[in-house]
Amino acid sequence: MSAVMITRKVRKWEKLPGKNTFCCDGRVMMARQKGVFYLTLFLIVGTCSLFFAFECPYLAVHLSPAIPVFAIILFLFVMAFLLRTSFSDPGVLPRALPEEASFIEMEIEAANGNVPAGQRPPPRIRNVQINNQIVKLKYCYTCKIFRPPRASHCSICDNCVDRFDHHCPWVGNCVGKRNYRYFYLFTLTLSLLTIYIFTFNIVHVVMRSVDQGFLNTLKETPGTVLEVLVCFFTLWSVVGLTGFHTYLISLNQTTNEDIKGSWSGKNRIQNPYSHKNIIKNCCEVLCGPTYPSVLDRRGMMQEDSPVFANGEAPSSFNNPIPQTTKTTAPLIPNEHTPEEVKPSIAFASEKSPSSREKSPSPKEEHPPSPKLPPLASPETDAETSIAKTH
Repeated sequence: MSAVMITRKVRKWEKLPGKNTFCCDGRVMMARQKGVFYLTLFLIVGTCSLFFAFECPYLAVHLSPAIPVFAIILFLFVMAFLLRTSFSDPGVLPRALPEEASFIEMEIEAANGNVPAGQRPPPRIRNVQINNQIVKLKYCYTCKIFRPPRASHCSICDNCVDRFDHHCPWVGNCVGKRNYRYFYLFTLTLSLLTIYIFTFNIVHVVMRSVDQGFLNTLKETPGTVLEVLVCFFTLWSVVGLTGFHTYLISLNQTTNEDIKGSWSGKNRIQNPYSHKNIIKNCCEVLCGPTYPSVLDRRGMMQEDSPVFANGEAPSSFNNPIPQTTKTTAPLIPNEHTPEEVKPSIAFASEKSPSSREKSPSPKEEHPPSPKLPPLASPETDAETSIAKTH
């Protein structure tokens, strides 16, 4: 069966690793688990729809026509910040290419040397200095990179995220360097919208109860009861979350660092990213520059795909065998190799298939090589060694 390799251009987002979902030709990037995100949309849109249907007509006539206008403005801000947080790249770091990963592995092996059998290898870390503080860069075994400062690997999205804060299921995405400010503005505006709706729900019930009675008011506006219950239970969590992130922004700290106690542990290491000033910390987090994405999701790349004569691909192409990268010790002795192991390494290098032997042509004459005794098999060597020991 003959096959022809055809090179075609594809978008890079189609080949990106990790557990993400892309829409609109790579412009929208979210996590695969989006069930809670749909619940967030339903609660916000549903509660606001009930408020516009039951309370706004009465309050606009008997109190002020500006009440529904401000509610619409807050609703638009909430939806804009929610979609901006959910549909953007949080700061995912690209994984190392196979050549880069091999080079990093060689550097680590050269720095650590040969680890004796039965002993754990030393941790893969690098130390950098930031504002006179030593910060450790940890190695990610999945992405094959040394993570930048404040970066962490999200187990849900299976990506390393720069300035990783946390993975929020309510927005259906990670919260990191590129969307943290929009996440905070979303929680802030949602808190204001929840307080706004809850307050005017109470005002609406009180104003109608004066004329019609409390029970008659509840019968005529059943949506008000549902709105009050939703807003009451949502208010505490949303306002508490906004207050917690306001505290973190004032210290220029992330949720991940606060949970791990990175700057308040036993060593009492000070936060090297804090300016020791609340205003400066807030300006850096909320008003700092917007960092571009380093993924180049919509960039083009070439992919080779086989096309067969009968239009069918064999089973080896339909079910490709996953390739695994195996790191082996070099066959060339180095300065870390023990003296007693060097002869065996040299002998193995002579037997390795990498040493290419040219077959002599009929016209060339070569002196006959001395015949070597046949090498014993591993089983014979094992039996000889056992016999000697006994």
